[in-house]
Amino acid sequence: MIFWLLLSLFSFANGQYFSEGWKPGQAFTNEPSAPAPTGASGHVGEDTPSQRGSLLDSSSISSIFAKIGVNISSIASAAGLSSKAAYPWDPRIPLITDVNYDNTVVNEELTPEEEGNRTWLIVVSTSATNQGGGMSQFVDKIFDETYNETLIAEDMPNLRWGRIDYLNVTYLTTKWGVWQAPTFIILQNRGQTLRFVKPHWLRLREGALREFLTDGTYNEVPRWDSSFAPGGRNEYLLHYLGLILTTIYNITIKVPRWILYILSGSVASFIIQLLHRPPKKDRLKTQASATQKTETVHTPGTSAPAATAASGSTPTQSKAKQRKSKK
Repeated sequence: MIFWLLLSLFSFANGQYFSEGWKPGQAFTNEPSAPAPTGASGHVGEDTPSQRGSLLDSSSISSIFAKIGVNISSIASAAGLSSKAAYPWDPRIPLITDVNYDNTVVNEELTPEEEGNRTWLIVVSTSATNQGGGMSQFVDKIFDETYNETLIAEDMPNLRWGRIDYLNVTYLTTKWGVWQAPTFIILQNRGQTLRFVKPHWLRLREGALREFLTDGTYNEVPRWDSSFAPGGRNEYLLHYLGLILTTIYNITIKVPRWILYILSGSVASFIIQLLHRPPKKDRLKTQASATQKTETVHTPGTSAPAATAASGSTPTQSKAKQRKSKK
């Protein structure tokens, strides 16, 4: 009963967001429609935390639940769905994910001239879940400010900006060998030319990132040209490794966290025992010493016969000898 009540309430709330469409006599506009919202994972049409919060914080739902003594706003806030918990990044900067990378970067529609000049500046960040600490948040702040300044100046038309959520992107970061965040990636030639820049190399301060871009210093950064780089003979190894890790990630995110805790604890215990296992020679010595101790231990019922056998005489023979000595 409660399930159907909740379902009807959410259906009512969703109905309020449908557009009425064009009406006769209404002026026609050529303005493009707003792009579909992009969530943290980069899938088109997925609601951001603020959009999900606006649904839960709507006055109609809140008032209904308030009558039965439930504060739906506080529940949404505790679950991280409140509209007050704003999207941590500038929404104008697109999220680059494993899903949209090819369509956004590799297959971008460009003229031959634009293709030769196109440059992407991508920041790999972890500040969405506060995993990167203050450094990642600071780098994101500088990145967003520099992006805004560049838009105002309009002096770098061939530069595109992007952001990668390190904890939600597996294939790209594995294929590019990015194992730390935050990191800047300078991408050219439709992803075939990559340069990696650590934030501390720039000694980030106010205006440092913009200066790095406007004076062309980023072109002086050595490109990634190892055998694992795009076009290298070993590129396929990172490609398949990325596919394997992506498959594992897609499976683990569907497993309840408490099961992962149990499995990880069991695996960790097994590995620790395996690593602390003594060498084979020591194990053989221990087994031999244990066997020797077992053989030297005798029970009370067998000690007397053993001692008699060791002396080489039986109890009857010893008594006969005693009688002869008396005579």
